[in-house]
Amino acid sequence: MDAEAGSPRSPGLQISPLVFRVLRRHLTVFARTWPANIMFGFIEPLLYLAALGMGLGSYVTSVNGQSYMEFIAPGLIASSAMWATASECTYDAFLRLHYQKTYQAIIATPVSLDEVVVADMLYGTFKSILYGSIILAVVSLLGLVASPLALLIPLPLVLCGLVFAELALTWTSLAPNMDTFNYFFTLVITPMFLFAGIFFPVEGLPAVVQKLAWFIPLYHVVEMNRALALGHLGSSFLAHFLWLAVVAGALFPLPILLMRRRLLR
Repeated sequence: MDAEAGSPRSPGLQISPLVFRVLRRHLTVFARTWPANIMFGFIEPLLYLAALGMGLGSYVTSVNGQSYMEFIAPGLIASSAMWATASECTYDAFLRLHYQKTYQAIIATPVSLDEVVVADMLYGTFKSILYGSIILAVVSLLGLVASPLALLIPLPLVLCGLVFAELALTWTSLAPNMDTFNYFFTLVITPMFLFAGIFFPVEGLPAVVQKLAWFIPLYHVVEMNRALALGHLGSSFLAHFLWLAVVAGALFPLPILLMRRRLLR
């Protein structure tokens, strides 16, 4: 690759269909390790569903007309997608960048650094769809969805994956070492997990916290999943979708430009 073409001074993004070559490389690696990867993302949400749904659910008779397990199931689909993407685009991406030198090897070919970063975003989005869909299948088999519209839940998971891939890769592009990912998960991902309306309605929180929830990407995914699981679509569904789409578009260049600064300075 021409270093000048991919430098921070280069106008515009250097992206072509070669992105899908890099994505295919990631999927080939995943095909060799998928049992261990899938098992991790499969068991943890089920533990939450069992512990909170059956445990706490025995004390909470209903939430907004649903059983507690029915209430938290769509949120756990969203959180499973978020955790999978965030993990892939932090720890795994940093391994490829810093230890395995995969980024450096790929950009020595005609593939640009921009294309490598976009491929990582798409791979993170793939993980979001895959892990969320697995939990969707499980909760459907358990009878925890009320509408066939739940089959459309992978669509919100696309935006979920893209937004969290962008956030995670932005952090990765700045991280000096893997220890700093503890801050990302503790200060960014975990608060979203706890306050995005998965385990209790956001409407029950203080007014200021309800307003802050609108700035949590996971909250919008949870609300869309819940609406699809119930079959209750309205104008709010479109508002959540558009909010996530705008955020995904606004964040898209950030990890690319920061990764340029890191590798091509």
